[in-house]
Amino acid sequence: MEMLADALLIMGAAGAALYCRILAKRLGALKNLDSGLGAAIAALSRQVDELRGSIEQARAASGEQTRSLSQLTARAEMAAGRLELLLAALHENGRERPIEKGPVEKRRRAGAEAEAEAAPDDEPPFIARAASAITREAPARDTRWSAAP
Repeated sequence: MEMLADALLIMGAAGAALYCRILAKRLGALKNLDSGLGAAIAALSRQVDELRGSIEQARAASGEQTRSLSQLTARAEMAAGRLELLLAALHENGRERPIEKGPVEKRRRAGAEAEAEAAPDDEPPFIARAASAITREAPARDTRWSAAP
């Protein structure tokens, strides 16, 4: 019986030694920088650096878009202001104006009469002047997005 106990004890020690040997091999592979945990950490570090770079690029692009959008908004506000002035002047043109005395008013009336003769009958002279002012001040069209003629 002692021999049986000794045989079981030797087999248990041999199994524990084999188990320790396998664990040591796995731990050695895990420590390896080329294919183990070190390689995984290095790969994650590279990905973090790439993500930082792409975030910086996105910030720069969004900053450019913000500046462009603010410029377009300012241009739209200026155009809206001009349109409001033109509409106000158009409504004012429909009302009778008080007659001013003096040579300046005579020259104005003479100029208005000359414009009225030159302008078509269906369109008041102020509208023709406003339309020509708008077309002179209109910015060049962006043809990148329009269809080819």
